[in-house]
Amino acid sequence: MTRFAPAVLATILCSSLSAALSAQVIEEAQIDTQKSVRAIRVDTPPIIDGKLDEAVWQLAQPITDFHQIRPGNQTAPSEVTEVYVLYDDDALYIGARMADSEPDLISAPVIRHGQGMGSDDRLVIILDPFNTRRTGYRFETNLNAARHDALYTGVNSFQIEWNTIWATATSSYDNGWIAEVEIPFKSLPFDPSIDTWGFNFGRGIRRRGEEMAWVSYNRTYNPSVSGLITGLEGMDQGLGLDLVPSFAMNRDKQFDLNTTDSNMDPSLDAFYRLTPSLNAALTINTDFSATEVDNRQVNLTRFNLFFPEKRDFFLNDSDLFQFGGIGGNGGNSAESRGSRENARPYFSRKLGLSQSGAPVDINYGGRISGRVGRWNIGTLAIKQDEAGAVDSSNLFISRISANILRESSVGFILTDGDPSSNLDNTVVGADFRYLNTRLQGGQVLEADAWFQQSDTPGLDGDDGSFGFGLRSPNNTGLRGGLGFKEVQRNFNPAMGYINRSNIRDFTADVGYTHFFSDSFLQTAYFGLDAQRINVIDGGLQSQVLALRLLELDTNSRDSLSLSYQSNKEVVLAPFAVYRAPDRSVFIQPGNYSFDEQSISIGTAGQREFSGRFSVSNGDFYNGERNNINGSVSWTQSRNFVMSASYDWNDITLPQGDFVTRLTSVSTQVAFSSTLYWVSLVQYDNLSEEIGINTRIQWIPRAGQEGFIVLNYNLQDRDQNNSFEAASSDLAVKFKYTFRF
Repeated sequence: MTRFAPAVLATILCSSLSAALSAQVIEEAQIDTQKSVRAIRVDTPPIIDGKLDEAVWQLAQPITDFHQIRPGNQTAPSEVTEVYVLYDDDALYIGARMADSEPDLISAPVIRHGQGMGSDDRLVIILDPFNTRRTGYRFETNLNAARHDALYTGVNSFQIEWNTIWATATSSYDNGWIAEVEIPFKSLPFDPSIDTWGFNFGRGIRRRGEEMAWVSYNRTYNPSVSGLITGLEGMDQGLGLDLVPSFAMNRDKQFDLNTTDSNMDPSLDAFYRLTPSLNAALTINTDFSATEVDNRQVNLTRFNLFFPEKRDFFLNDSDLFQFGGIGGNGGNSAESRGSRENARPYFSRKLGLSQSGAPVDINYGGRISGRVGRWNIGTLAIKQDEAGAVDSSNLFISRISANILRESSVGFILTDGDPSSNLDNTVVGADFRYLNTRLQGGQVLEADAWFQQSDTPGLDGDDGSFGFGLRSPNNTGLRGGLGFKEVQRNFNPAMGYINRSNIRDFTADVGYTHFFSDSFLQTAYFGLDAQRINVIDGGLQSQVLALRLLELDTNSRDSLSLSYQSNKEVVLAPFAVYRAPDRSVFIQPGNYSFDEQSISIGTAGQREFSGRFSVSNGDFYNGERNNINGSVSWTQSRNFVMSASYDWNDITLPQGDFVTRLTSVSTQVAFSSTLYWVSLVQYDNLSEEIGINTRIQWIPRAGQEGFIVLNYNLQDRDQNNSFEAASSDLAVKFKYTFRF
């Protein structure tokens, strides 16, 4: 295929823009976004103690007009909620009094900061400081005053690993619970000339499967569906300087080689607000020793797995580096995570990690990110140390997009450098993203088009990638989507992610969600998801048809699902589906068709004992596969939680039978709301390795952290159930945030 001409790119983008503009004239629904609350400025801030007993709270008018989004829609909630909003020079203060007629049944299993609260009664706050209705910030807390925050990377997706500095305190009373929240203005970028922010809040009552919101549409709320907070003026962002020094002591031991390596390294992260909405960051001798370990996966395919980013430095402002909506649509069950993420031009896990996953030192780096008017800017430069035969490298990423229409954007991306080789590499790309959340009948419309081209010495021609998609991801009624992606043979994003190349990837999904009324059932869903991947040179590579026969959810958050999946695979070269020290099992070239059926049940997480269990069986290439997958959690109290999971595959093939097992056990001990001991033990019989990660984490307050982390690996090299120590890594780290 010839090089993709810029004129063709322009034609695609212009055609997409024209189609989007045509869609824009479709009659839009009137969402109740006129709801607004005026923040009351105070001279003396409230004490964040979870009491709401200071007189200053009486100055704020209580907000009480909540409504259900689940199980009802715009109906009255089962309990009364009152929210109050204050601010001063330094912070925004939000107080909430949440009545509950059965206070002993309030669900609050999470006590550790940073964990999701899918099983907790919770208060949710959404802020959109630039009032663009595109991105924003999400804050959650529960009765334990645990903090969970997230960064919206789009109106329907958010980065849960993002975090910032804020405070909360809670208390209970005879008929409910109270939460007080303080969000410092130094923690968020904003333009002081904008006195009106996007603002929304919600509440969950888990045992009833009840979600309520202040402003919602189509049973959802997010930055594009929100009210307003007005009257914000005179806020103090200070000098806009955060200095975060840290000190880490590491001791690494390789038992096989009988080597021990110890080091003591200081590092520094600095953050400076160039303008009220544009941030600069500097990192020196970056340390990732306290980063959580990856969850293990078993790969029964011939393609790469995808592991998400977990390092804080790369998560900050990560929404500004998103391109083309790649990886963002997870509604099609026929797609694997790796397939959805395929052709990402920038994937931060390529930085600071070798191809084997071993850490590579980052000597220093800088980032400029934020917003200037309608422009969204993300620029990152990294100096990475040498690793083995790979010389030290200079890496650069620049992503710029402009907000257009009401909720859409157009942008460009550039990456330069290769962290895993000594070759030069450059990728350039352009994308257009359209969004309309205000169509009549509760419908949502999304569309995107993108193009990229790489330049790598020795790879000439066939080095482009492009795609487009159209989706209507509605929470009720009919939903569906179409997508196309072409990744040419020589497309090589050295700082991105490639799952497979020389392919054309077609996806489609359609389904229907029904909400029950006056029933213990809340929703029922059925649909069909499909993916077909062809080789550009001709012929099928993979095809998946996933029939989601029935997916039921109850008001108490229990679930049942039935599914049937039909697969086709064309294998051109042998690949190992199983490797062990004594033997390997290969899938030979050929055309394969195989089907699988599964049933899954789950129980709600707010119970003391909860879990999920699924059974699948069917054909697998030219043989058969039986799979059992399950997990169970015991929430003994908010101070102790234990979970275990197990995944078992029994595969029978003419060329050899084998079994895969993946097991994990985790415990969480909370000595207090600031001191935790968390452990994770994982084992899989493919590597015959037991990995132990145990950490003590102390967070006296947001922005101050101490860690003691031990990673210990044992391996059964002879497969005789005798495990020997393979490696250990002990890290002690402290960091402190100074704000100016």
